[in-house]
Amino acid sequence: MTNPIDQLLTRRSVAIPALRKPAPSDADLRAILTAASRVPDHGKLAPWRFVLYRGETAAAIGRALADLLEARDGPLGEVRRDTEEKRFARSPLVIGVVSTAKPHVKIPEWEQVLSAGAATMNLVHAAHALGYAANWVTEWVAYDDEAKAILGIAPEEKVAGFVHVGTPIDVPADRPRPDLSQIVREASAPDRA
Repeated sequence: MTNPIDQLLTRRSVAIPALRKPAPSDADLRAILTAASRVPDHGKLAPWRFVLYRGETAAAIGRALADLLEARDGPLGEVRRDTEEKRFARSPLVIGVVSTAKPHVKIPEWEQVLSAGAATMNLVHAAHALGYAANWVTEWVAYDDEAKAILGIAPEEKVAGFVHVGTPIDVPADRPRPDLSQIVREASAPDRA
């Protein structure tokens, strides 16, 4: 078994075109979603939910998104139409993480939003831990109410991310990471003079 810190230190985003079948099995998907839901959640509100996009449903959603754009902008070029039609079929599985944060008497909305982000990151790490790879994106559909309606997302809900999941075709190369000396500082005591 891989050391958990090694899992964290080796996680990489994998380009969506490099994610192939197989998608997670039902058992692996259940484990991924269970891990995703085990995040700090002040007030036990579960201020997020997951939407699975795959198979023919993902293809139908892509066609509906292309039709939406065509209705707005006129005929789409072949490349643009193909891009939209395949938006949710570029990987074997896309998991939408939807933030359902709302005003609460005790729990600030910001904490609820952070919990949705934590759920998304746990999802990405869980996929990696099980030998899959993931890519967390939003894209235009996350910010367009008509597109969100096609995706089963209410106007008042926000998309934390669409996580594309599959089996990587290659071991991804690392990218440069921040130098800790540039992002870490010791706190200093306030001057009480």
